[in-house]
Amino acid sequence: MSEDQPGSDSGSGSWIGKLTNLFTESVDDTKSLVNILRQAEQNQIIDADGLSIIEGALQVNDMQVREIMIPRSQVATIDITDSPRDIIPKVIEAGHSRFPVIGESKDDVVGILLAKDLLPLVLDSESRFNLKDVLRPAIFVPESKRLNVLLKEFRENKNHMAIVIDEYGGMGGVVTIEDVLEQIVGEIEDEYDIDEEDQIKKVDKDSYTVKALTPIEDFNAFFHSNLPDDEYDTIGGLVLDQFRHIPERDETVGIGPYVFKVLNADSRQIRLLLVTTVFAEDTDETG
Repeated sequence: MSEDQPGSDSGSGSWIGKLTNLFTESVDDTKSLVNILRQAEQNQIIDADGLSIIEGALQVNDMQVREIMIPRSQVATIDITDSPRDIIPKVIEAGHSRFPVIGESKDDVVGILLAKDLLPLVLDSESRFNLKDVLRPAIFVPESKRLNVLLKEFRENKNHMAIVIDEYGGMGGVVTIEDVLEQIVGEIEDEYDIDEEDQIKKVDKDSYTVKALTPIEDFNAFFHSNLPDDEYDTIGGLVLDQFRHIPERDETVGIGPYVFKVLNADSRQIRLLLVTTVFAEDTDETG
């Protein structure tokens, strides 16, 4: 029997061969595939970071825009009637690169303003500025659109932001390509990110998305609650203790007057939670 050539991808000696050998049975669902991949990581066939990215990519196939969008209440917008004197302070305060521009009504998005398109104002006079001349077309997507489909559209159309339309046809929020990619590779931070502003976002009257790394002290201050912080520093650590295992997406647990639903997690940690306020008597203190 001849031996495999060095560097060959065939045979059980290569990482592809080792991974293939794990698939001794057919894989009929994502959960089974994830279990096989986690076994591959335990056997050091793939590393932890690779596993995390694969799990994130698989989760994206099942997630919808409504789960990661930035709610309208958190979106910085520009009015079509704004002058440069009105616009520039808004851009500086928000620190974003793209802004939905609103027309006659709050749900009338007429285009997207790129902050870089304001640069000519440095040399141009205000009287010659017309906001309509620099607007980029707005892309609209429903809340129910799958993230994998949206990512493909972003790549094909070279767009970075889409306006999310709610069930009534109004503007429900926005979603960016960065929001989608973060579900795959984890948090993407740059020098302009301010974590404290993004840790907790309101979804509706009783629900909020909360990053797992949010300090319990900050959570308590935001919700006027008194969750214990003597053993864990972050809300993710507290929730993980209640599960007593690494939870999968959509698993829930109750702590005090809150229900925590896992929106994003990999084999090592919880990333994002949906927190819903309920009556304390309807929720087990220990989950």
